Amino acid sequence: MSEPAPEGLEPAPERPEPAERALLVVGAGAVGSFLAGVLAHGGHPVSLVDRHAWPASADDRMVIADGDGRRYDTAIRRVRDPGEVTAPPWAIVFAVKMFDLPGALDGCDAWPAAPGLTIQNGVGAEEMALERRPRAGLVAGSLTTPVERTPDGEVHWRSRGGIGLAPVAGAVDPLIAELASAMAAIGLPARRIGDAQAMKWSKLLLNLVGNATSALVDADPGEVYAHPGLFSIERRQLAETLEVMHALGTNAVALPGGDARLLALAIRLPERVSRAALGRVVGGARGGKMPSLRLHLRGGTGPSEVDWLNGAVAREGKRLGVPTPINRRLADLVDAASLDHGLRDRLAGHPERVVEAVVSSPRPS
Repeated sequence: MSEPAPEGLEPAPERPEPAERALLVVGAGAVGSFLAGVLAHGGHPVSLVDRHAWPASADDRMVIADGDGRRYDTAIRRVRDPGEVTAPPWAIVFAVKMFDLPGALDGCDAWPAAPGLTIQNGVGAEEMALERRPRAGLVAGSLTTPVERTPDGEVHWRSRGGIGLAPVAGAVDPLIAELASAMAAIGLPARRIGDAQAMKWSKLLLNLVGNATSALVDADPGEVYAHPGLFSIERRQLAETLEVMHALGTNAVALPGGDARLLALAIRLPERVSRAALGRVVGGARGGKMPSLRLHLRGGTGPSEVDWLNGAVAREGKRLGVPTPINRRLADLVDAASLDHGLRDRLAGHPERVVEAVVSSPRPS
């Protein structure tokens, strides 16, 4: 029987105990913690790799608070290393940032055939997983709901959003169905999407909105879209991305909680109409959560995700012969500002300087 939930929390349903349904979630940031709690609430025994766990391998709880005031309490097991998991997991969720993914994949080499779910922003995660785990089935995931982890370990689920799940390799449809069912138990919309490449590029398109520009000028996305010069940069980076997608032979698709097709249509409207239409929705699209690149420039250390966002667009554009100067310049500037705090401070709060830095000297893609 499950332990009684603390007062005010919604208890998890009775969960089955067969070992073949046990899941391993690698990465205890906001997304990994959220998915660990969601999947545990949906009936799966979950081990969460958390390098800060103490004591190691202790049974613990995960609390998810949603935007409607509901709080969900679930039991999970925290471990500091995948090697502390003794029974082979039924599936592995890789929920680390893209730059940590190679190490996370290699850390699970004790189970080379266990199917995986990659949930990273940007493009390139599935290629890494297929290279390092060729025997394992693979599902690509795209999460559109903004989540944050609080200092006390709770996860705040800021808006409904949802998740797309796409088969990449192996006979993974039963896994997709099981994951979608577990996610539905807490109210997270999950949908199977047949084309993984279209799904990942559509999520990339959504991730680009108000991200790099917001980071450089240190302003909310709504303010970015209200500024004509910054909006022009936004529009051009998205147009370049759509050109790369066209060259790849892939189209924007609707994800649960985010329809990239509407974004693709909106940016093709005349600029004044496009800015008015998008400006009304962009500010609240993240549920009040600060864009990831802005968070990084404000206080992060180490690499950012920009190389797998704007940088990925630039690399694919170069490979395919599609010019992407704005994406290349945005990627370069975010990288430079993360290393040079003087540059970061000169750009922050000065839209005209950001526009000049991006537009005046974009290097060839």
